[in-house]
Amino acid sequence: MNRTVLARAGLLLLVLLLVIAGCGTDSPPGPARPGESGEPAEVDAVVSTRAGLVRGVVTDDHRRVQAVPYAAAPVGELRWRSPSPPAPWDGIRDGTRAANPCPQTWAPGPDGRPAVQGAEDCLYLNVDGPRRPARPLPVMLFLHGGGTAGQGGLYDPQRITRQGQVVVVTINYRLGALGFLAHPGLDDPAVGNFGLADQQAALRWVRDNISAFGGDPGNVTLWGESAGGFATCAQLAAPDARGLFHRAIVQSAPCANPVVTRPEAHRRAVETAAHLGCPGPADASACLRALPADRLVGLREAGMPVHLSATIASMPWWPVAGTPLLPQQPLDALRSGTAADVPLILGSTRDEMTARVAARYDAEGTPITAEQYPHVLRELFGPAIGTRVAVAYPADAHPSPGAALAATLGDHGGGVGSCTQLPVLEAAGDGAPVFGYEFTESSGRTVGTIPLGAAHGADVRYFFDSTMPGRPRPVRPPEQAALAEKLIGWWTTFARTGQPGPDWPDATTGGLIDISTRGVGTADLAVRHRCDFWRSLRPRDY
Repeated sequence: MNRTVLARAGLLLLVLLLVIAGCGTDSPPGPARPGESGEPAEVDAVVSTRAGLVRGVVTDDHRRVQAVPYAAAPVGELRWRSPSPPAPWDGIRDGTRAANPCPQTWAPGPDGRPAVQGAEDCLYLNVDGPRRPARPLPVMLFLHGGGTAGQGGLYDPQRITRQGQVVVVTINYRLGALGFLAHPGLDDPAVGNFGLADQQAALRWVRDNISAFGGDPGNVTLWGESAGGFATCAQLAAPDARGLFHRAIVQSAPCANPVVTRPEAHRRAVETAAHLGCPGPADASACLRALPADRLVGLREAGMPVHLSATIASMPWWPVAGTPLLPQQPLDALRSGTAADVPLILGSTRDEMTARVAARYDAEGTPITAEQYPHVLRELFGPAIGTRVAVAYPADAHPSPGAALAATLGDHGGGVGSCTQLPVLEAAGDGAPVFGYEFTESSGRTVGTIPLGAAHGADVRYFFDSTMPGRPRPVRPPEQAALAEKLIGWWTTFARTGQPGPDWPDATTGGLIDISTRGVGTADLAVRHRCDFWRSLRPRDY
């Protein structure tokens, strides 16, 4: 296995799965084992859904039910079609283990090449909540990040459900080409947005079934981080998602950033199909559906996630706007008033791009040099703008040229970052309340020449523990444990009431808050991240 492959595997763990790889726990004692309450372990373990019975695992105060099908397996003729309801089953289905992830590559196999993991039969969800709630509880449906990788079963939400008295649903949804291919030869309303259609199917499942798990179908919060956050932005703008959720939380995913347009998505899809030996729109759909799944995984992902880009839309496999499922770009829908008018939490970490830049350069043993720095900026932003950015962000004003590049991309926010949060807060503030934040608690880690600071995904680990086998659960220092409790309290109070609490004002009246173990203060993104400079370069982006 060569050094580059190893470095990229490490990056995937650092960037795509940073959230779950280092999740900590704030309370060393574990939950009670089944039966410790004096009642049989089977009590409350079996739940009735519309499709059949499923058995999960119960403890004294918690119930987890995994691998519940919310849609039929998208295989064969159902590949690249809108999800259909799952077939009913007889007997009691086993819900004690997580289901297959959707097909993806996030680490190399023994030969050093990307290894395909998962299976197309992957449209399953997991439900965690109190064992015997006294009343119907708020529901929080979490969309995982990762873009072309990830799965719901890796996120353990038990600290959230215990502290906040909520029901948390985590899901798998189609990824990569299987989730977002927009070939003109495919005839389906969800073309280009099958992953979004899966998420809507999961929301419909929640509406129809969550009462049996103690949840309130009339109080559902859609909650996403990174790629899951961009999907949440899209669902705010999606007509078919209207009424399926009542609040939204978007972490590290500026809804102002345009997703892929339909013409560009068609162009990419035709090019991809030709590469796979399926040219021409007339017969491409049958040809593509006949291909083995492993040939459809990892497409257009060469160099990911070490690829750096100034925009989200230039990266592969994102939602497609100008389509029946997503008629408008999310920001356009927010500005025009056609987006879902629901309370919203929207925020980012202070140092969104440090991990990605470190992965592209330092993790591969090639930290960016002062000589390379202005050339990289010109490649990313074009010659004219790149030259102005190099003057505004001189390399010697930062710990290293790589740190300067991370600050530049993070402030710009065309991928993930800061300044593109502001137009969303302004647009969303015309309706239901919107609450903005910046998470600034540093991880204390450094990769090569780049201090990671409060990197992309740093806040998510304060909510979830990891279910990855063999991952120890480190105990957080008291101040970080208190911060995790504060965050969970805010998020679950918001899920219950639409308001995080009296110490967090609406962004239209009180601005954004700064969140760290140092306390809660006011965050002025425009000043901290030089947003006036970026607005002067590209006014229409802001």
